[in-house]
Amino acid sequence: MSRFDKCKLVFAGLCLSAVMATSPALARAPVSADIQATVRLPELPRQGEQVYSLILQGGPFASEKDGTVFGNRERLLPPYKRGYYREYTVPTPGLAHRGVRRIVCGGQPAKPDICYYTADHYASFRKIVP
Repeated sequence: MSRFDKCKLVFAGLCLSAVMATSPALARAPVSADIQATVRLPELPRQGEQVYSLILQGGPFASEKDGTVFGNRERLLPPYKRGYYREYTVPTPGLAHRGVRRIVCGGQPAKPDICYYTADHYASFRKIVP
């Protein structure tokens, strides 16, 4: 290996280290797949309760992104094959865009096995319990 190639490897390693140090999403180790935090359905924002009801009815949903596959890239939810999780927007009053609130459900659409609520755009999840 030439000296130039060694320098390229060292530089690439330093760049990766810098990115990992400044990006919590990349630096974060996978969290346990056991989601302990819960939220009772009546504790969700009113819009969350409405979206949850729509999920169980199969829609209709306000956003074209609702019902699309959630990739679980953050690896905070239990691992399943791609396509198991679907995401739904929980509207935030006063915002003209989708905002950060979501419900993510696993299983069949309209008959989910489990649903989670995130108020911080996938940084944390709480299992929805009736």
